[in-house]
Amino acid sequence: MSELELFHRLGAALAIGLLIGLERGWKAREAGEGERTAGLRTFALTGLMGGISGAIAAAASPLLLAPALVVFAAAFILFSWREARAQGDLGATTVVAGLLTFLLGAYAVLGDLHVAVAAAVAMAVLLALKKPLHSWIEKLTWPEIRAVLILLAMSFLFLPLLPDRKIDPWQTINPAEIWLLAILIAGLSFAGYVAVKLIGDQAGLALAAVAGGLTSSTATTVSFARWGKAHDDAAPLLAGGILIAGVIMMIRVVVIAGALNPSLILGLAVPLGAAGLVTAVIGLFLILRPAALNRNGKSAPPKLELKNPLDLGMALKMAALIAIIMLISELATTYIGAHAIYPVAAISGVVDVDALTLSMARISGRGGSDAAGGTGGQISAEAAIIAILLAAGVNTVAKAAMAAGIGGKRLGLYVGGANAIALVVMVLMALIPVPRDLGFMKDLLKAPEQSRQQNDS
Repeated sequence: MSELELFHRLGAALAIGLLIGLERGWKAREAGEGERTAGLRTFALTGLMGGISGAIAAAASPLLLAPALVVFAAAFILFSWREARAQGDLGATTVVAGLLTFLLGAYAVLGDLHVAVAAAVAMAVLLALKKPLHSWIEKLTWPEIRAVLILLAMSFLFLPLLPDRKIDPWQTINPAEIWLLAILIAGLSFAGYVAVKLIGDQAGLALAAVAGGLTSSTATTVSFARWGKAHDDAAPLLAGGILIAGVIMMIRVVVIAGALNPSLILGLAVPLGAAGLVTAVIGLFLILRPAALNRNGKSAPPKLELKNPLDLGMALKMAALIAIIMLISELATTYIGAHAIYPVAAISGVVDVDALTLSMARISGRGGSDAAGGTGGQISAEAAIIAILLAAGVNTVAKAAMAAGIGGKRLGLYVGGANAIALVVMVLMALIPVPRDLGFMKDLLKAPEQSRQQNDS
């Protein structure tokens, strides 16, 4: 390498040491001179030492890097042991940080500079987040830890073992894809669960509704309705929470479908976005209005008893449900006709929207020429959009029925009335023709330029 590049890489090695030294030095800023093994200067020199060692190894022999690391590690561990013995501290974080700083300094010279810098930033972030991470770990329960382990096993152990090809006679079921989709749903659910645990279930009804919507808007509806059965005066407040959870469901549908099949984004975003906006306005109004409080002027948000969304049974059921819906959709469209997907969508929407959304996003837009669905078991994007909207509409009606059946007539009227308005808006907006993709934006941007050229000519 040239001298200029070498100076550049050594500067990066020094910067890596300064970054880690800044964090370590700030943590030990109250310690007196000579009372700590390493601070800002020591870590900066460690990074530079790693860079120099890497440069010598590159110029002479790669084998020289190993003894340099051993000598540095021995000296650093010795001084760290003396400090720990004097202070009674058994932590090994500083030792690990010192060794990693040396290695990243050497890698900045010998390897990919961007990777070395990114790893240094990641290390600095982990070191700086000691208290938040420890506080989070203290709040974890064994079922939650087990859920994380299950998610990791699903992602990195079971997924690579599954065949990544279609195995059924109808060429529909790909075990690896089905399992990956199940992981996606489980990950989204667990994100909502963690949000509730970190922020606390007493943060307010709106926050609980948002978190519940991320996990399951249907489960949130049941939970709120049960609480409302004994607190009829809080029906508007609870109805607002149920509606907000429904808005999150609509957003989730658009995000999931759009991530898997971008051609569905506009067709879903327009009707679901309009319906979600109406639902959100009514929901926020019901949550914020003073009449939501009970006659004593006091009202506490219901406690969401969210079950751990990542137990193995739930994951397997979700994977099986996705596979069954995809297979039924394929068989129905092949042997009955493309319109058979609509009854399937309606049935699926009673309990869950995600599985049908995932299925339609995966099998749509791969062919088909007719307006309703296509040929050969493949459906058009328009048919997939209608099926997803039908599932979302049925799910919205089902939640209104649950609110009335479990929470009472008053709660059902609030939820049912708001959902009825939202459904009317969704149907009206769905009738508006929208482009299949975002390509029309390019035409809109080109139009003024073409007009100007025509005027000039």
